[in-house]
Amino acid sequence: MPATGLLPDHACLIVHGADQPGIVAAVSALITRNGGNIVAFDQYSDDPTGGAYFQRVVFHRPGFAAARAAIEADLAATLAEGFDLHWTLTDQSVPKRMAILASKQDHCLLDLLWRHRRGELPVTIPMVISNHTTSAEDVRSFGVPFHHVPSVAGADKSASEDRIVELLAGSVDVVVLARYMQILSPSFLERVGVPVINIHHSFLPAFIGADPYRKAHERGVKLIGATSHYVTGDLDEGPIIEQDTVRVTHADSAAELARRGADVERQVLSRAVLWHAQDRVIRHGNHTIVF
Repeated sequence: MPATGLLPDHACLIVHGADQPGIVAAVSALITRNGGNIVAFDQYSDDPTGGAYFQRVVFHRPGFAAARAAIEADLAATLAEGFDLHWTLTDQSVPKRMAILASKQDHCLLDLLWRHRRGELPVTIPMVISNHTTSAEDVRSFGVPFHHVPSVAGADKSASEDRIVELLAGSVDVVVLARYMQILSPSFLERVGVPVINIHHSFLPAFIGADPYRKAHERGVKLIGATSHYVTGDLDEGPIIEQDTVRVTHADSAAELARRGADVERQVLSRAVLWHAQDRVIRHGNHTIVF
């Protein structure tokens, strides 16, 4: 089944920079004179007197692929030079190439593969890489190549990271950590050169290390949840894309907390992946604007 959200002859324009009068009029006029018709428009300014401005526009333009170069030249002259704005233009008929990194826990991995097979995610999945082989046959049953890159003992992970970078190089637009239980080095992130999206549990208070649901149960937490964010060199401190929570009670066992936690992790990660694939997420410093 073809992925939903792939729109022939549609483009997505992302604009951001300093807010100033005339941006909306300039973008609308530019799309019109290039033969386009706006079908979706979102904007946000954190301060209309000169703060940061963000815009997402989806427009239909017959023969977009052939006209793209001329549109980009117009954008460069009008927005970059005329308004000093940053912009990106993407073809909405082309799916993003999404690699998945996973470990033993397979709930997020299999959920993404299932949603992809159903056509719910506008991506292709060129590969799954794991430091364990437990999910190899499941992954291959979806028709997706599986690569086993074992973890390296000790603090130096460079050998395994080198192999993963070798597999990913030039083949992907985004990497998703579907409960990949390895810390990635800043060097790895720089060499991969594409956005990396992570998912992890969220508790109040936070519980780090092994058996977080057992620790949460022992403390009698009333909320569990999940957070999906972009990965940066600072562990678990990257810009947040999506979050959700589930209310629990004293009657829920640690196993039930883990089961319900896995459910919310799947949902949060799938939404974050979908919004990224649809170019709905704009990074600004250490936070995001999600249209």
